[in-house]
Amino acid sequence: MDMNERLKLFWDVGAAMVASTPHANELGIKFVAIDEGQATLSLPYSTHLIGDARTRVVHGGAVTTLLDQACGLAAFTGFDTMGALATLSLRIDYQRAAKPGETIIGLAECYKTTKHVAFLRAVAHDGDESDPIATAQGTFMSTGPRLSFEDAIKARLSKGQRPDTAGDPS
Repeated sequence: MDMNERLKLFWDVGAAMVASTPHANELGIKFVAIDEGQATLSLPYSTHLIGDARTRVVHGGAVTTLLDQACGLAAFTGFDTMGALATLSLRIDYQRAAKPGETIIGLAECYKTTKHVAFLRAVAHDGDESDPIATAQGTFMSTGPRLSFEDAIKARLSKGQRPDTAGDPS
């Protein structure tokens, strides 16, 4: 399979996965970028996410959800086939409060996969990746039937969709 076709499929599916997740939508999580074994999402600051009215800091649960979503998306790109995923474990280490008013960025990397399990690490920051709000380690498991990326592209073509209709991955 051509790597450009696979990357374009990742962009289409990644954006759709975030857009179709009710919890992510409620929080305002946005798809930013995707690549082989990597995903980036953002969580724009919003007053409905404040966990402490006195400091106006975003609630830690929103940061956890951002990292979970980013890890799931990175895990999706780490496997050789497509299918449903489930979070097996997710450890979050909070290192500081997010800066009020700032967008939080979640970067996740799938650094290893086995036949059914993906191993990930992630960081949440608000402008400086070297000064994280939180870091994460996680494992995700593939579940249910799997579909090769080649078959997914063929299915798109058979439905009249071009394989290059994704967002711009550059």
